[in-house]
Amino acid sequence: MLTLTIPGVGERRFTHLLLDVNGTVACDGTLLDGVGERLEQLRAVLAIELLSADTFGRLDTVAQQLRVPGHRLVPGVPEATSKRLRVEALGAERVIAIGNGANDAEMLRAAILGIAVLGPEGLASAALAAADIVTLSIHDALDLLRYPQRLVATLRA
Repeated sequence: MLTLTIPGVGERRFTHLLLDVNGTVACDGTLLDGVGERLEQLRAVLAIELLSADTFGRLDTVAQQLRVPGHRLVPGVPEATSKRLRVEALGAERVIAIGNGANDAEMLRAAILGIAVLGPEGLASAALAAADIVTLSIHDALDLLRYPQRLVATLRA
């Protein structure tokens, strides 16, 4: 568990990290360098999961590389809704979600902390509008969690 006391906001207890795959931790289906090492450090304090429409058919490979569970979106359910439902199933008040796409917007909005990433595949304006924080890369986003006083400084009211 990652616990933060944020001035003007209060205490937040995070237990889960939910990550979009393509455009967030991977580009064109290939895991971005440096992501695995950062997630390995976060594994001690957060349960980490991947959530993807699996556009490139590489979700299983990326999940295996990262040694985390990978979940495909629910067939027949709109992608954004499917991602939001996963956040809610985990307990939205304890979830950090990171993504970049339009289909991530509901997930980012539902999570107690939504981080939008401007990565090599861009950042959808819907994700930007739904996020609590925007970072220039997945590395920056994960580093906020590795060095949580950065989050406190950004989120303080």
